[in-house]
Amino acid sequence: MIKNLLKNICLIIFALIGPITLPAGGIQKSLNQYKFFNNSKEIIITTNTSLYSFPQQEAKKLMVLNPGTSINILRNWKVNEREIWVRVKVASNKIFEDPNKITKGWIKM
Repeated sequence: MIKNLLKNICLIIFALIGPITLPAGGIQKSLNQYKFFNNSKEIIITTNTSLYSFPQQEAKKLMVLNPGTSINILRNWKVNEREIWVRVKVASNKIFEDPNKITKGWIKM
């Protein structure tokens, strides 16, 4: 009886703490390690860049960002040493633009 209770307590503790390390909503890595422009979280796109729905090449392309588009970096996702994705929010003027316009997505660095 006590042995089962102890097992259940350990299982519940693991279930509450374990998901913290998952990429969906847990610990975020620091953006400082990727050496963005002076550690700034806002950048301006210099080439046509596709905005994806999730961090994979096979994902649906939401839109193409034109050169000169200003974006804010929200978080990053490192698939491997050569493939880094960044979750971004496109800068917009909420007063004059369509409220249904897509403003968040993933770009491949």
